[in-house]
Amino acid sequence: MSRKNILYIILCTAAALAFTSAGVEVSAQTKDRVFMHYRVEGRDTVFTEELPPARVYSKLPRQKGREWRRYYRLVHNFSKTYPYALAARHLVHEVDSTIAADNLKRGKRDKYINQMQKQLFDDFEQPMRGLTVSQGALLMKLIDREVGKSSFLIIKDYKNGMAAGFWQGIAKLFGTDLKKPYDPDGEDRAIEELVQLWDAGEFEGLYFSLFWKFPPEIEIPSKYR
Repeated sequence: MSRKNILYIILCTAAALAFTSAGVEVSAQTKDRVFMHYRVEGRDTVFTEELPPARVYSKLPRQKGREWRRYYRLVHNFSKTYPYALAARHLVHEVDSTIAADNLKRGKRDKYINQMQKQLFDDFEQPMRGLTVSQGALLMKLIDREVGKSSFLIIKDYKNGMAAGFWQGIAKLFGTDLKKPYDPDGEDRAIEELVQLWDAGEFEGLYFSLFWKFPPEIEIPSKYR
């Protein structure tokens, strides 16, 4: 079995378990009142409206060198994976709340998790298979950051220690450590900087300045948002 296929299976197991959710309620849309502002100039009434700021993105000259290529690749991979990590953060809190609120016994809990895991595999199999090995590894780091658990702990908590140990052993054969925690101040500092740019609404500008186009749109099914 290829390295990419092995990582895909591990990633789907961890991500699907992290994505497990009882569902997200969407409230009906309501119409808000809109108040118009105006000022009187002579005999004229002039209506005014404050527009949101418009962002103007610059194009940086193409850079060369190993470090720049590595950074380009990181920015591109981040744009492809971070939306899934954000979904995981939201949904793992949902399932934890559901299990706690319903006080599910072990048997019903396992059945519930297995049912949702199957549904998630069906919904996310195609995009997950489309990820490269480096993108899959990055997604596991980002899920750790957003959920607060490594892929190893996610599998251990929602499945069992034996399953987590098995996948940890397989992952190590291919140079990946499921137990390795996210390190925002050390090894993963560059990733953390991209997260901060995303939160500040500036990641799109960075991506455009590097690639001269906007980042790809990642479709997350509405029931997982």
